[in-house]
Amino acid sequence: MTKYYAKENLSEIADGDQDFLEILAQTFLDEIPPDLRSMEEAIQNENRELAYQFAHKMKPNIEMFGIDALKDITSIEAWSKTSKSKAAVLPHLENVLTTLNHVFVELKEDFQL
Repeated sequence: MTKYYAKENLSEIADGDQDFLEILAQTFLDEIPPDLRSMEEAIQNENRELAYQFAHKMKPNIEMFGIDALKDITSIEAWSKTSKSKAAVLPHLENVLTTLNHVFVELKEDFQL
């Protein structure tokens, strides 16, 4: 079964320390869902500055966890600097939402959180 995040990336960062891995996973689960909701709301309200801030804030975690949503986050950041319609960014938002929701489930299962 394909994972939506790269557990081996985390293991390498944590140097195999299972307790630290759990802390990373719990921190991700504590911080990313509210940021994701805020980014989604900012995009829906076409608050480009706020959408950029939340996308930019989530980017390092998405990268660290090896989540295949980096291109979409970068596209959201880029959209925020344009005058393109909201419709131009919605597919990227949907990909981020879908992917991260899968990651949330996997992290909870993998670390019994």
